[in-house]
Amino acid sequence: MVDWRAERLSVRCVAVMSETPMELELDAESTELGNYFIANYPPFSVWSPEHNAAAIKALDTPSNGRDDAVPLGLYLHIPFCRQRCKFCYFRVYTDKNASDVDVYLDALAKETELYAQRAAMQGREFEFVYFGGGTPSFLSSEQLLRLIERISKHWQWDAAREVTFECEPGTFRKSKLETVKAIGTTRLSLGVEHFDDDVLTLNGRGHKSPEVFRAYDIAREVGFDHVNIDLIAGMLGDTEAKWKETVATALRLAPDSLTIYQLELPHNTVFGQEAKASGQPIEVAGPGVKRAWVDYAFGEFEREGYTVSSAYTVAKPAANGRKADFIYRDSLWRGADMVGTGVASFSEVGGTHFQNEDSWEAYVSRLQKGELPIARAFPADDHQRLIREFILQLKLGRIDAGYFRNKFNVEVGETFAEPLESLVSDGFAEIEGDEIRLTRAGLLCADGLLPRFFEPQFRSIRYS
Repeated sequence: MVDWRAERLSVRCVAVMSETPMELELDAESTELGNYFIANYPPFSVWSPEHNAAAIKALDTPSNGRDDAVPLGLYLHIPFCRQRCKFCYFRVYTDKNASDVDVYLDALAKETELYAQRAAMQGREFEFVYFGGGTPSFLSSEQLLRLIERISKHWQWDAAREVTFECEPGTFRKSKLETVKAIGTTRLSLGVEHFDDDVLTLNGRGHKSPEVFRAYDIAREVGFDHVNIDLIAGMLGDTEAKWKETVATALRLAPDSLTIYQLELPHNTVFGQEAKASGQPIEVAGPGVKRAWVDYAFGEFEREGYTVSSAYTVAKPAANGRKADFIYRDSLWRGADMVGTGVASFSEVGGTHFQNEDSWEAYVSRLQKGELPIARAFPADDHQRLIREFILQLKLGRIDAGYFRNKFNVEVGETFAEPLESLVSDGFAEIEGDEIRLTRAGLLCADGLLPRFFEPQFRSIRYS
């Protein structure tokens, strides 16, 4: 008998989705401490310094010795914020001055130079570039231009299909957004999270709703092809009425795409630390309410012609020759290589995963010595690579078995017969020919279902 780690969550999903979603004010279950969002496989907790040599080997393997059709991406981590959100679990800093920022950007530029020299990167162009954070828009225009100038001596992204830049609405004026667009940004992602000012304050956000509206207007005026808005369901202080108004406000803005996350309480967040110190749970919406609220938002956007494109995203249909794609997501979930630069960043090259040093001092020190700051790694075998792509693509809500047949020479319906059968019997999936589809109930709790596909030795391991 398989002891599925997700079984308890799955039963709860069924119970919640059997009711009228927006009538749920209270939830019998609470949001527990820990990470549940699955971004990779095998779990990060099994990555180890003993595998660092495998990362170096992958970087030293010429690209023409592997499939040269594998896309390549670049991630640049800008870890600075005006203040730390109480739900944030990323490596960010709120206490760095201009001199510190320059030291970090020097290290970041040096890291991109070192990667550009590796054999695995020769002759390759970026399909996507992603400026993430932290808050990339924390940088001044001058700092951003100096960083791009240094990177461009070794790497350029003129051929990139997508360049994404994350922004916190209170950190820029029109001149800065013009600079962001001038460096090639095609997709601007605004970290709005909510439109209720009390909710924003309670959760430690540095902006208020007037700044969001001003930022959105500027983004449209500057002329970005794709403007995305991030929201979070279930934040401290949120209610059904406030969430409905937030969804309605987002609809009025008519972004090209919308990303909705369900609030988590990882141990290293302010909320997580407060809960452990007090011994009392943080009074945020429970999992059932969060799923119902996301479902409501999806439905409202679908009525306006948007399409649900993953467990977290809706996008406008193609218009004026443009389509609101998520190339960064889709490439990574189909096995793209990615060079992740910056403190604590993750990379994947040739099937080997690795992560940078996760402290400022260690990251900067190693780059000042001319070393790549790799801290831990994991070389995935072919079966693990299959699992990784399968579970990540399942978060899109649909799987094409033909893709895996062509790429891995595997029949996923046979390889994953038992967990797939359990999803179907629980009402979370439907299978028709080569297409495996999650039902709406399955999509809303997709991350909780994925451990069913893990190798047995990883099913009981914490994901972080």
